This record gives sequence, C-alpha cells and structure tokens, in this order.
Amino acid sequence: MLKILKKVFGDKHEKGIKDLWPIVEEINEEYEKIKDLPDEQLKAKTAEFKEKIAQHTEETRKKIDELKTKLQSDEEFDRHAAYDDVDELNDQLNEEYEEILDQLLPETFAVIKATCKSLLGKSWTVAGNKITWDMVPYDVQLMGGVVLHQGKIAEMATGEGKTLVATLPLYLNALSGRGCHLVTVNDYLAQRDSEWMGEIFKFHGLTVSCILNTMDPQQRQEQYSADITYGTNNEFGFDYLRDNMAIEKEGQVQRGHNYSIVDEVDSVLVDEARTPLIISGPVDVDDHQFNEMKPKIDRLYRKQKNFVAAILQEAEKMLDGNGDVVEAGVLLFRAYRGLPKSNKLAKINSDPTYKKLTLDTELDYLREKGKNMHIIDDELFFVIDEKNNTIDLTEKGRVELAQGTGMEKDYFILPDLGTEVSKFENDASLDEKEKVKLKDELYSRYSSASDRIHTIHQLLKAYTLFEKDDEYVITEDGKIAIVDEFTGRVLPGRRYSDGLHQAIEAKENVKVQRDSQTLATITLQNYFRMYNKLAGMTGTAE
Repeated sequence: MLKILKKVFGDKHEKGIKDLWPIVEEINEEYEKIKDLPDEQLKAKTAEFKEKIAQHTEETRKKIDELKTKLQSDEEFDRHAAYDDVDELNDQLNEEYEEILDQLLPETFAVIKATCKSLLGKSWTVAGNKITWDMVPYDVQLMGGVVLHQGKIAEMATGEGKTLVATLPLYLNALSGRGCHLVTVNDYLAQRDSEWMGEIFKFHGLTVSCILNTMDPQQRQEQYSADITYGTNNEFGFDYLRDNMAIEKEGQVQRGHNYSIVDEVDSVLVDEARTPLIISGPVDVDDHQFNEMKPKIDRLYRKQKNFVAAILQEAEKMLDGNGDVVEAGVLLFRAYRGLPKSNKLAKINSDPTYKKLTLDTELDYLREKGKNMHIIDDELFFVIDEKNNTIDLTEKGRVELAQGTGMEKDYFILPDLGTEVSKFENDASLDEKEKVKLKDELYSRYSSASDRIHTIHQLLKAYTLFEKDDEYVITEDGKIAIVDEFTGRVLPGRRYSDGLHQAIEAKENVKVQRDSQTLATITLQNYFRMYNKLAGMTGTAE
C-alpha cells in the first residue's frame, strides 16, 4: 500500500513517508476531536473553512476588484500598468490561497474522514446500480491525498482506492470557490465517480457535476459552475477550444483553470501529451486535385517500392556474404529514406547488428548539416523524413512525374517569387500596368503550384506512412475512419487535417469528401499547463 507515495516518478519512498507522517498524525488528531460530532455540526465545518479562506484573501481580492472596475471605466490612466498589477495580484492571490489551504489541510482531511465514517451503511444509486458505502480513508490514503494537494503524482495500484483518495484534495481545494476538475479516462468513469463520491461533497453543501459527450453548451455551462466537475481530458480540452472560438463571453462554458487531478496521468500527459485536439470545419472552396494526381503518384510510389526492394535485396547479399559492409549500410539507409515502413527493411533491422549499421550510416550522413545527404537521396524518387513527418520530391521524381504529361519538371517546383518579381520590376521596358499584370500572373502560378505540390506530398504520405487497418479502416459505408494509436479504437467523425484525409480517400478509391481546415487546436500538455495547480494519479509512474 505504501506504493501510493511514489511521487513525481521518484524512488524516494522512505523520505516521502518520513515527511508525510507528521501531517497524517495531525489529521488523525483532528479526526479524534470531531469523529463523534452530529452531522449538522460536521456540516457546519465547511462554512467555517470558507470563512477563514475568505478572510485570508479578502484584502487582495478587494484590490483586484477595484482595479478591474477602474479598467472598465472611461478614466484616463496607464492601462498596461494596471493590467500588469492585476496579473501580479492574481499571482499573489494564488499564493495566499495555497497558504491558507495548507494550514487547513489537517482539519479538512479529518472532516472528510469523519464524513466517510458518518456515511457508513448508507446506500445510493451509482451508474444505475445501488451501492452501500463502506469506506473510510486509511493512513496511506491520507498520505496520497496530501501528495495530490501538493500538485504531485501519486502512484497506486488498482484497488488501492484512487477514487476515494482524490476526494480529500478535491474537497480542500473546492473550498476556495474557484472550481476543481477530476479528469478520468472515459465518460463512464466520470459519471460513476461523480455519483459515487459525490455524496461526500453534497453532505457539505458542495455541488458536484459531470461533463458528458452528449451535453449541449447550456448544460456544460451548468456543469462547470459546480464546485467539483468530473470529465474526460477530451471534454475539458475541446470545451476550452470552443470557448476560444465563442463570439461572446456568454457563449463560453468554462470558468477558469484552478486545480485538476488527472487519473492515469502517465497515459494522458506522457503517451498522449503531444497529441493535438483539433476543431475543424469545411473550407470555403473545394477544388482538390487528389483524384487527378492519384494515378501519377500511384505510379511513382510503385517505382520507388520496386527500387527499394531491389536495393534491400542487394544489401542482403552483401551482408550474407563477404560484401562491402559500408556500402550495405548506405543501401539500408537509402531504403529507410525511401520507404521507412518497408516490411523487408523492418525484417532486416530486427537484427540489432544491422539496425546499428543503419543508424551509424545515418549519423555519418547527418554530419556537417547533412551536406552529403544528396548522395543518399538523389537515387530516390522522393525522400521521407519520418521523424519530422515530411516528404520531398527529388529531381528524379519530378522528371518521372512529368513524363507523359506534356509538362516540364519545373511544373512540380514552386517558383521563386523574389527572383521572378525582381526580373520584371527591374525591366525598364515595362510600364506599371504591365508589371502589375505580370505580378498577378506570377502569384496565380505560385498558388497553383503550391496546391499541386501540397496534393502530391499528402498523397505520398497516404501511400507511404499510413496503412489500412493500422492507422485507419474503411467503414461499411465506404468512409475512412481513423484508428486511435493508443487505444486501437475507431474514432468515428474524426478526420485528418490539411488534406491528408482526402489523400487517403483517393488512395483507397472511396469518395473524396470536402476538405476541412483547422479552426482551433491545442495539445493536452499545453491545455493542462493552464491550471494553477495540477496533480496526477497512476498505477505505472515509473
């Protein structure tokens, strides 16, 4: 049970326990004083705590209100300085809240422990099932609550009472009236935990709510106004994005980011930390070239696939015999630059010796800012940088694409705007009207080339980096559905942005839907950074 004290991916259990025991002893001393209080007197403790918090922060809150009132007036003064003062005062207010909450921690945790004792034997409905309350926090759970209040990570295995532990710091931090969020991994757990633990908070007159995927904006606004709100990271994140897109303040649903506890924090803030949440919408004009360019890219991809297969076969012969190992490394690295997800390459590199050979070759060619990388790349039709998720056509690739089209290879190159503009700007034989006309034609040509090259790059990504039944599936109604890389679940209604989804649709010969554009986006990591204090629970922090 002492694993609950694993904090911030550390391994200093003994020191952590030594530091926390005095606080636990103080909590238990307070508990002994109040454990036999009648319910009404126990409930009255919450009002006492709120009054102490209000008194401790009253002066600073008053100064902030005065400044905000002044900023809304027509009075002339240095508004930038006033806004800076508000920011400083808000920082000071956060510190004052932490000071008083730290002071109240032993009493408040004791109150929750006494509340759990008072609820023993009582029943209520949780997720459609009747449960009978039978839990009172153990000492190690009290320690876990302290860790979470401190904005750290508590590791505890399934069955060690994470759900109950979270009620301790949630109650304490909700007393400030600024709201607390508990982030779970799915809607079911959010609803279950809010109903299960909610009775503890309701006992003290605090409001508890749950954000569900099916709720409309008005319902969400009501849920966020509660003292404690349960929900998933996606619901909290997307609500933030929608709030940023709201035209009027009344259309926003969230009321700030005070304190949050993230369940399975390792999954949310490590595995999915950089996964962006994206709100997209249809583009105004849909004149895509995916179907038009698909046959050309299909041919180019097959040529590259055959070329990579040939050089891998050659590399195998060198490695199996007494061939040139250095040259074999060059061939393996070239194959990686050509098709990094090649099954044949993966099979060869499953041997640690050959994997090391490929990596060593890569390091050799990356030296001096990759000045010799062209030796690797010039043999390919296109080059894939898997780490940066980019694809570029080579000269060989442009020549191949131009074949049979009646176009020059420059058709697949962006014109250099600076050079082209300077040509006719410095041409004394042209008047201003002719220069404007030439400039408009140049920009139009540039725009067309940009769209064309973007289409090519997205189609090449679709062919080389996205595999059916791995990154996506084709649904029964003939649509491309994304597969979540972490859970393996199909994500209906989600689309890749920037034309990639359309490229996959063209590749798989399904109807190419209208393109979408990103309207708002944020990573989970950046979203959770906005909280004044963030804590986490996990079973696998190490």
